[in-house]
Amino acid sequence: MRDLATLPKAHLHLHFTGSMRVETLRDLAQQYGVRLPTALLDGDPLRLPATERGWFRFQRLYDAARACVRSEADMRRIVLEAAQDDAAEGSGRLEIQVDPTSYAPFVGGITPAVEIVLDEARSASAATGTEVAVVVAASRTRHPLDARSLARLAAQYAGEGAGEVVGFGLSNDERRGDTSEFAHAFAIARRAGLASVPHGGELLGPAHVHEVVTALEPDRLGHGVRTAEDRRLLEDVVERGVALEVCPASNVSLGVYDDAGQVPLGTLVDAGARVALGADDPLLFGSRLVAQYETARHEHGFTDDDLADLARASIRASRASSGTKSRLLSDVTAWMADPPAR
Repeated sequence: MRDLATLPKAHLHLHFTGSMRVETLRDLAQQYGVRLPTALLDGDPLRLPATERGWFRFQRLYDAARACVRSEADMRRIVLEAAQDDAAEGSGRLEIQVDPTSYAPFVGGITPAVEIVLDEARSASAATGTEVAVVVAASRTRHPLDARSLARLAAQYAGEGAGEVVGFGLSNDERRGDTSEFAHAFAIARRAGLASVPHGGELLGPAHVHEVVTALEPDRLGHGVRTAEDRRLLEDVVERGVALEVCPASNVSLGVYDDAGQVPLGTLVDAGARVALGADDPLLFGSRLVAQYETARHEHGFTDDDLADLARASIRASRASSGTKSRLLSDVTAWMADPPAR
């Protein structure tokens, strides 16, 4: 089998705080005198039922980690290390998702928060060879007017290269908020040329996917695995060309499926869906990008040809320039041309 860490790929579903290394979180907690829950430091991936209580524990741990990010230096460290980790796993393109609202109080506002991430994304791209772009995300738990403000801010930095904003997302608990009330924010983002990349179809089923697809017109859907439960909906998603950012470790950790073998990866791919595997929140779920490809190989029987197709789908679903896409796709072809290890 060929080495999946050398398979060129794009990483399209990685959250800023959730990308942190455990040792980085430990350092920051010690620096600020923060006592963290042991679940964040013991190295065991989070395992929760897909219930309100389960999500609450996930969010509590995520918030505890986020509370340790209190300076520009902390933010820069997270971006650089995320790029380094992706580069080590063959990712030639990373589109990291950040809600600047959480870090704004420590750096002078949401605009400086975004600019810090973008500036470090440019530096990290040069240092690692992995092209890092940014998705600005709003939260379902905040007022839709906040989402509009973030969309306008994101639009000011729209582009496709390293250190530019390439998309606008909507994250946090899918069961919160009225999806349609965020449509105005997504319209602002689309007018600026940004990709629409909301979350949907993980904790909630096909009805919610239909709602998100109809109201927010996504180019990519964060997760979207529950689309497999409705054949007609899946056909519609495929026909619309909506890419699905599938994160098996998240699905299992949050109790959507009992084990990785139940994630409907094969169903989605066989239906013609464009699937881009993502790690989501490695800090909490205990596995990074290559582990998601290993799941496809070992739990779903994907061959190297199949895995190369997944990598190609991730590259094509990215907002990278045509030149970057062409280079990465050529690298995938070269990966397949090398004989597998015995």
